[in-house]
Order: sequence, then C-alpha cells, then structure tokens
Amino acid sequence: MDSFKVDLTNCDREPIHILGKVQTHGFLIAADTQTGSITYISENLPAYIKEEAKNFLGTNIIEAEKKLQLSNSQLTLSQRLTVNNSSKGFEINNPYYIELNKEPYNLIISISGNNHVYEFEPSSFDEVDIQKVIGRSVSQILSKTSITSLLSEAASEIKNIIDYDRVMIYKFDEEGHGQVIAEQKNDNLEPFLGLYYPASDIPKQARELYKINLTRIVADVDSESAAIITHLQNEPLDLTHSVLRAVSPIHIQYLKNMGVKASFSISLITKGELWGLIACHNYVPKFINFKVRDASKLIGQILSSALEYRQGEEDVAEFNLLSEAATNLNNSIESENFLTDALTRNAINIQNITTAKGVALLFDNKITCIGNTPTEKQIVEMAKWIIDNTQDTIYYTHRFPEVFLPAQAYSNVASGVIVCVVSKNLSEMIIWFKPEQITNINWAGNPEKAVEISDDGMLQLLPRKSFKSWTEIVKNTSTKWNRAEITAVLQIKDRITYAINRKANEIRLLNERLVVAYEELNTFSFTVSHDLQTPLSSIKNYTELLLERNESLDDNARFILGRINTCADKMTLLIKEVLKYSIVGREEIKMVQIDMVNMMETIKLVVIDALQPQNLAFTIGNMPAIKGDEVMICQVFTNLINNAVKYSSKSIPSVVSVKGAVFGNEIIYSITDNGVGIDINYYTRVYELFKRMDNATEFEGTGVGLAIVKRIIEKHQARIWFESELGIGTTFYMAFKSL
Repeated sequence: MDSFKVDLTNCDREPIHILGKVQTHGFLIAADTQTGSITYISENLPAYIKEEAKNFLGTNIIEAEKKLQLSNSQLTLSQRLTVNNSSKGFEINNPYYIELNKEPYNLIISISGNNHVYEFEPSSFDEVDIQKVIGRSVSQILSKTSITSLLSEAASEIKNIIDYDRVMIYKFDEEGHGQVIAEQKNDNLEPFLGLYYPASDIPKQARELYKINLTRIVADVDSESAAIITHLQNEPLDLTHSVLRAVSPIHIQYLKNMGVKASFSISLITKGELWGLIACHNYVPKFINFKVRDASKLIGQILSSALEYRQGEEDVAEFNLLSEAATNLNNSIESENFLTDALTRNAINIQNITTAKGVALLFDNKITCIGNTPTEKQIVEMAKWIIDNTQDTIYYTHRFPEVFLPAQAYSNVASGVIVCVVSKNLSEMIIWFKPEQITNINWAGNPEKAVEISDDGMLQLLPRKSFKSWTEIVKNTSTKWNRAEITAVLQIKDRITYAINRKANEIRLLNERLVVAYEELNTFSFTVSHDLQTPLSSIKNYTELLLERNESLDDNARFILGRINTCADKMTLLIKEVLKYSIVGREEIKMVQIDMVNMMETIKLVVIDALQPQNLAFTIGNMPAIKGDEVMICQVFTNLINNAVKYSSKSIPSVVSVKGAVFGNEIIYSITDNGVGIDINYYTRVYELFKRMDNATEFEGTGVGLAIVKRIIEKHQARIWFESELGIGTTFYMAFKSL
C-alpha cells in the first residue's frame, strides 16, 4: 500500500469519495451516459478476463460487453440502461445476475456525474432465502420492548446473517464520538461493550457518506487496492455511490491496529440524521455478497424506524409531565397581571418545565432565583457573556464551564444551562441550571494519542496498543438537555413573548389615555386655581374691611373673622403649592452646573428669615457641584431645609446640617435635623400629596412639599431616601449622577 502521511486535520479533509481506487474483490467500468464510450476502468480487470484494462478505454460499452463474454444475461448492458436510466431505477433493480467465465456475478449499476458506473462482484449459485431470513430476523427484533433489548437482538440477528466474529451497535453523540451500546461476539473475544471511540475514528465526511451509502464492506484489509485509470484529462471518478470504493489508508491502518481483517457496517438513520452504525468485524478476510448486504441494509432500515418509534415512546412520559407543567405555567401567565409572579410564585413555576435543579429569571431589572443557582453577581456575568456570544434566543449546553471558563468556579450548580432570551436589548432572560455530574468514560485507547511524529518529522497515525480501555474522568459536565425540556422551554418562550407584547399594547393604550388625562388635569388645575383664588380674595378683603371699619364688633366676632382670614391665607397657600406640583410635572429640565455653596447660603438666609427660628445651629459642610435644573434643585433643597428647621424648632438647641460627598459615580447630599422624626407607620406615605403625620399637626404645612421634592428628583433621574427615628430626628439623602 502507498505511504500516506497525515496530520491532525487529515481525517476530516481526506477526499475519501475520490480516492481513485477500488477494492479488488470486484472490478469497475464507467462509460459516458451519452456516447457509451468507456471513460474509466479499474486496473485489476486482467484478474477476471485475459485482457488489459487500458485496451477498453475509448471503446463502446457494447463492444466491451462482447469482450467480457457475459452469459445468462436476459438483457444487454445497453438494454438495461434503456429500461432503468435513472439512479432510482438502478437502485431498485440492483443487482443484475450475470455469469462471467461461467462464474456467478452481481452487476451493480449507478450514476456518477456524466457516467454510468458498472461494478462486478462475485455472487453465488445457491444464495440463501433472503426473504425468509429477513422475515424471521425482523420478527425477532421487533418482539423486544425496550431499546436495550431491541438493539441486542438486532446485533444477534445481523451476526446470524453475515456470520462475522463481532457485531456492535455504535451510537454517535453530538460531538461525533461513538459508544458501543450493544454487542454480539464470539466467546474468545474481549468485549467492547460500553467503550467510547473518538470522533476522529469516523471523521465528519465519512459520517456524511454513511448517510448516502447505508452499507459498507471491507473484504480484506491486506488486499492491495486497484487504481482506476482513464484516457481523458478528467477529474477523478466520484465514487460516492460505488460499492467497490477503496478504503482510506488511515481507516485501513486503523482496522489493522485492531487486528481486524474484514469489516462491514450498516447505517442507522433517524429523522434524516446518522444515529449510529451496526459495525461488524471479522478476524479473517470475509466477503459478503450484495444480496446479503442488501438484506442487512433492510434490517438496518427497519431497526432505524423501530428506534425512532421506541425512543419516542420512552420520551412520552417525561414529555407529558413537562408539557403539563408548561401548560399550567401558561395559564398562570394568562391570568396574572405580573409576569414575574406568574413565573415564580405559584406551585408550578418555571423550574418545573425542565429537570433543572435551579432557575434564574432576569426581568424588569430584577433577578429572581428558585432552587440551586449561582450568586446574583455570577448570574449577571453569565448573562452578559450569553448576550455577547450567542445569536439564538434559545441556547443550551451540558458543558457550560468548558465554553465560559468562570463557570468552573460554580460547576457544582451550573455545569448545564439552557437559556431563553426574552429581550436581548434589555438583557432579560431565563436561565435553567443543572449541576455537575462527574462521570468516567471508558475510551477504546487514549483519545488524545491519535498521532505521533515519524522519523521525517511528519505526523502519522499512532497504532493503538490492543485498544485497551483508557478511562477519562469527565468534569464540568451535566446530564444533557433532552427534547422534551427544549420543547417546553420553546413553548414558554412563545407564551412569554405573547404576554409581553400584549402588556406592551396595554401600556401603550394606557399611556395614550394618561397623556390626555394629564393635559386635562393641567387645565383643571389652572382653572380651579383661578376660580378659587377670586372668591378667596373676596373673602379675605371683606373680612379685613369688617375688622377695620366695624368698631362695634365684640371680641368673639373679631376672633371668628380672624380665623376666617387665616383659613383663607392657608387655602391660598395650598392652591399655590398644588400649582407648583402641577408645573413641576410638565416643565422641561434645563441642565446646568450648579454652585451649591452659593445656593445653600442663599437658602439658609431665606429659610431663617421666613421661620425666625430660636436656638438654631445650622451648619453647611462640603458642597460638591451637581448638574441639574437650578430652579428645581433650589426648590428641593429649600423644601427639605425648611422642613428640617421647622420640625426641629422645639428642640433645644435646634440642629440642622447640610453636606455632600462623592461616592463612586454619584454625589450624595444629606440634610439632617434633630426634630420630631417620622413614625415608621408613615414611611410608605411620606411623599404622598396632602399626607401629614399625626405628630406634625402643630406645625404649619400643606402636605405638598415632599411630593414636589420626589417629583423633581425623579425628573433628574436621581434617588431620594431617608432615615428617621421618633424624637431623635431625620436625615434625607439625595444621590445625583456625578459630573
């Protein structure tokens, strides 16, 4: 055999469909489909007839048929082409029984580009009753109920038909690695059951060919392949559909390393993909004729259908359970107003639609966790990686720490993840977590030792030493996500998307109504204010006239008129405050850099002049500049300082302090007093309009000031909060973005 140098990517790049050779248990002729002129022929023709192969090139196929002296053939080659001139026609009618030198042969015809390909293989005068064998085998196979017993019986029946030493059923995983999951063998052979084989053993392009050619035989690994010759400057003949196609030198060496002399494989296809192989080994050369191979192929096709059906049956119970959970969750989404509550707070929640041990919901700027999950910080890091590195809205893997290395720190809870991205722009998603499941994988030899450096510095295939089991401990891996789980997640994703879109439409309609209502409220505020101010002015004026001009009024009457005058003043003040609150809502912010030192000095003078406090200790600390609407910010600090001075006025001494400091990307101001404090029962109502505490009734006020402060702070996208204790005092904090 010719020398063949390999490198680490050789196997996946090797053009195994155009190797330009055939196995020598038969010979090949190819003729132009239009002219019938022979374009390719295998050099081993003289082993079958006394004629040099090159003498056939350029001659017509009819003339070649005469030279071959074919007998017992009801139709000539040209007649067969007329009857079955299509790949499907040949596929259905292959093989054609002929005799060559009075020996039985099977003729297999296929199409390759612009050529008809004729392949001649040995047959037998007394072939077994294939139909009877298939009927018995299929009956035996389908009598088994579980997938394990089904596969074991299938291996046994194939072994009976082809009489090979070992028959294995080999299943591929997502990475192309394979595992022997059923085996029938001669007693003297060591078992391969349970062993894993790396994807490089059957490279990608070979797996693709197994989807096209459902059977593949290597009759003798020690036999020299025969070259295919041509008299034209043509590309090598495409042997994709050939039954005699030579085997890759790498694969031949691989079989020799195992001690195998002949091999035969049958493809198992489910849902259009290569599920696995029935891999058969013999330890002496052994040819299987076409009809027996075809019978084996039929059994493989029946087994493929049975696998798909039985796998579906075994999935049904789990699928129904998860589907029921998804349906219940859908009902919750439909009936509840808040999506987070619907997904996380019921007896059936988002964790129940998979077999995950934990789940995290990232929605509306919050993280809600159920079960065993990473920390919130770790989840945020994961979410950023997912948004930056995945394209699909559903992403899943059972080896997450292998693709996101920081996850190795918490592989015990998140080795497997399935992610449903709700909104990429908002980084909203659901992440399910499966814990690490440390497993031992028994490889047929060390999968990391596939090549070695030869004397000339090239990489070459490393013969495995008897293919003894080599154990690998696999970490950072969870159980795989199955079809039922992925389907349930897809179902929930669609339901969540629908719910969000529906809610968005509702919010849009509400916003439109709110705009109208807001405009009407502004109009109402101005109208009411104007209409109320006129009678209030009249009441005040008439009251003052009565007090000034009517000297006959007694003290009781003067007291009543004075109270009327005071109430009118209070009502006027309240109207002004309501107008201020309304104006804040509709005014645009004019952002400028504010000199807080000058502003505080001015506000201090104004408040002290207005309230005339006694025993006041007012201190102004560090005043870092902030950016905002100067008029609005002045109103905020005026209201808060006014309240601090007012509510601490009965303390001796009255202490008020204002100061600011930079913390990270924020400037935080505090206004502290030693006043009456805020009752904890009022904490949630502090910023509501017209709400006043029971312990504040003896102080002047309208209950509007803090509502205005809150609205201005929100317009500046800032934060406000407070700390307070009854009888001790209150501190209000405001956090603005730093310059």
